[in-house]
Amino acid sequence: MRTWQVGDVMTRDVATVGEETPYRRIVDVLIRRGVSGVPVVDSFQRVLGVVSEADLLHKVEWAGRPDERRVFEGRRRRTAREKAGALVARDLMTAPAVTTHVRATLPAAARLMDEEAVKRLPVLDDLGRLVGIVTRGDLLRVHLRTDAEIREEVVREVLRRVLAVRDGLVTVQVRAGEVTLDGRLDRRSAVELAGRLAGQVSGVVAVHNAIGYDVDDTTLMELDPVHATPVA
Repeated sequence: MRTWQVGDVMTRDVATVGEETPYRRIVDVLIRRGVSGVPVVDSFQRVLGVVSEADLLHKVEWAGRPDERRVFEGRRRRTAREKAGALVARDLMTAPAVTTHVRATLPAAARLMDEEAVKRLPVLDDLGRLVGIVTRGDLLRVHLRTDAEIREEVVREVLRRVLAVRDGLVTVQVRAGEVTLDGRLDRRSAVELAGRLAGQVSGVVAVHNAIGYDVDDTTLMELDPVHATPVA
């Protein structure tokens, strides 16, 4: 069963800037390319940081205000003041950049975005070079798969290849990404595995597992070979 990876949904034509790219040029790139942030890269395409609209807006926020420095100045205020006076990407960027790998799974990328509170992730290859960028919207593309595509993968990969279930024993219906499994198998463990694996198919929103079973093999306990008593 193939799991969709970041490389399947990322944008490969990435807008980038260098460390010495001036403020006005960065603004021009963002507006012209219709993006909200760009990676800052060196000559080897290694990502040094990311400049986002939030980094650039500090100059607008502080326009016309005196360069006040308080004795006890919070980190956020100090960073905002410094970026308001910055003129090139090196001083504007947020570093180090939060990145992902081209073979990372979509759930892993989504969790990283949530944990780090970022909207985009530069994507790196095995050599650490920039090969793409993935956004929140890109991760949602997996749910553009058709119901027919999802059903075909559940039948082919989950039922036939992994569980070796004969055709006709289990029916699969998919509607708006929701998978319904019905039928009957011999063991409860196989039924539960079918439900779990179906839920891992890319594009699945939910799984409704109505498959029945003949034997509940999940309650069998191993016997201690020495004392011949049940063990947990």
